[in-house]
Amino acid sequence: MQKKLKLWDATMLVMGSMIGSGIFIVSSDMMRNLGSGYWLIAVWIITGIMTVAAAISYGELSSMFPKAGGQYTYMTEIFGKMTGFLYGWGLFTVIQTGTIAAVAVAFGNFTAYLVPWLNDSAPLFQNGNFKITWIQILAIFVILVLTFINTKGVKNGKILQNLFTASKILALLGIIIFGFLLVKNSQWSGNMSFGWNAFQDFGREVGNDLFPTGWKSIGSLTLLGGIAAAMVGSVFSSVAWENVTFVSGEIENPKKNVVKSMVLGTTVVMVLYLLVNFVYLNALDRDGIAFADKNRPAVDASEVIFGNVGTVIMAILVMISTFGCINGLVLAGARVFQTMAKDGLFFKSAIVNNGHSVPERSLWMQGIWASVLALSGQYGDLLDMISFVIVLFYMITVFGVIYLRIKKPELERSYKAWLYPITPIIYLLIGTAFCGLLIWFKPQYTWPGFILILIGLPVYWFISRKKTVQ
Repeated sequence: MQKKLKLWDATMLVMGSMIGSGIFIVSSDMMRNLGSGYWLIAVWIITGIMTVAAAISYGELSSMFPKAGGQYTYMTEIFGKMTGFLYGWGLFTVIQTGTIAAVAVAFGNFTAYLVPWLNDSAPLFQNGNFKITWIQILAIFVILVLTFINTKGVKNGKILQNLFTASKILALLGIIIFGFLLVKNSQWSGNMSFGWNAFQDFGREVGNDLFPTGWKSIGSLTLLGGIAAAMVGSVFSSVAWENVTFVSGEIENPKKNVVKSMVLGTTVVMVLYLLVNFVYLNALDRDGIAFADKNRPAVDASEVIFGNVGTVIMAILVMISTFGCINGLVLAGARVFQTMAKDGLFFKSAIVNNGHSVPERSLWMQGIWASVLALSGQYGDLLDMISFVIVLFYMITVFGVIYLRIKKPELERSYKAWLYPITPIIYLLIGTAFCGLLIWFKPQYTWPGFILILIGLPVYWFISRKKTVQ
């Protein structure tokens, strides 16, 4: 593969893949689970520490295995082909493609603010709860267009990525600055007045069955369950930064630039996320965040900041954000499936690069399946349920850093994780608490992920048996 991506390009890919639709939506559900400005900020800080700790840990693996495939390659090299395949299986079936589909539909939904006809027009097809709308058609169109652009070379993909990522960062900075300068009646002190003991009564008020008896102190297990439930949103908004590892084979000096891009990109994005939530707390009261129209606190806050034109401003911002996010996901994901094909664990036709030195067939396989998920209308619920699986795979990979330090200390490491072993241990502790509390309090977030992984096992055995026979 040609080394066409510099450190700036890699950092833009990290940030562009992270910033999609989540930051504009998830704080409503988080506030309903927490009921306090203090806890909303605390959960975003916890997620930020968790995310940056993972990026620092991944950096060590990226310096040891600086080639295409990223997380799939790390898991395969450390734990064997079956573990790597199960990750790749989940990535293709729903994690990468489902995220592409979900963000594309978010693009369509916010486009409908500017073009009301998209919302008002009758479905193209409807049978019971299943329907095909013009918003879904627009989502598929965006997926296919961006797939086509990326088949014409990584240069085209990186130009789009840099342009849209820079645009949405500037737009977010604008929202943050004006969110404090233009708000006449600040809600900050009111939101902070609830202190740390907010959601004992708030949980009852909103009918949150997670807290049927409330909680009495910071040590309450119920409180921890609320934090874990809220983190589903913040974690979903903070994933996909590892996409840069998928294209390591096309990055200049990957042993250094991949880790630099991950640490720099995740740090900047998590700071931006925290500041955006400061804006929500400044512009909207607690109920305004928790019960924002259609769970879109960003739109309500934008109306407070900019008046009636705020809806249009936010719609344009989210369109820019989601478009750039889709491009980053499309660009990176296909490289994993190509690497899997080289290992005999994916369709052989995905191996070949086209005349522009990109895996065109892998790109189209990814794009077509993402389009099917967008058309099905069923990906959204499943996507909400796989935060658990994503964190679980992150944990396995981060544990691989410790495992290799113990089992193979002689391996060359041009970069070593900062503050090892504290950094990976921090991630593993937070990740274990997050997953364990979800299993206890919100099992519906966990069992679909287990089923998804289990389905991959017979597929792997079938492929392995077929290779053995051949």
